[in-house]
Amino acid sequence: MNKKSILLITLIGSAIIFRFFCGVYVHDEFLEKHLFVKHRPTWKWKFYSPIGMSDTKFEDLSDEEKIEQKYFNEFVKDKKLSL
Repeated sequence: MNKKSILLITLIGSAIIFRFFCGVYVHDEFLEKHLFVKHRPTWKWKFYSPIGMSDTKFEDLSDEEKIEQKYFNEFVKDKKLSL
């Protein structure tokens, strides 16, 4: 293999690893975006809280919003990134 092929494979591999182990979360109070390192690999990139700082109950969310909230809790709130 030539140097260009090796470089291309290295860049693509690095991008995939970065995507699996890094993500962006939207702070639930200030709506700022923050880059963070995930505790386990997942393809999901953006994490946000559908509840935010409102008084909405988890049971009142739609099925998609419940999934988003679970991801946000697991990757952000449980790791004390957004208090």
